[in-house]
Amino acid sequence: MRLDKFLKVSRLIKRRTLAKEVADQGRITINSKVAKASSAVKVNDELAIRFGQKVVTARIEEIKDIVKKDEAVRMFTVLKEEKLEKVEPQFIDDED
Repeated sequence: MRLDKFLKVSRLIKRRTLAKEVADQGRITINSKVAKASSAVKVNDELAIRFGQKVVTARIEEIKDIVKKDEAVRMFTVLKEEKLEKVEPQFIDDED
């Protein structure tokens, strides 16, 4: 199954077009490799998705084309959620 479709069906990302945009920005990896929206996913793959200042890592448990909302959570297991440190801009002090 394509990555963008899996993200939509599993409800990790609500809309397929949004999943495609996130993937095209290089914010999703599959097994530590940057993924495109068209990348194929399979059971036991690890996804890392960067949402703003947070990275969610999940393992794919099952792949289905159509699932009910309450069954979608069984398609993956969240392994960890990490907050990214905000990087403050560095200013150069010209006073010499």
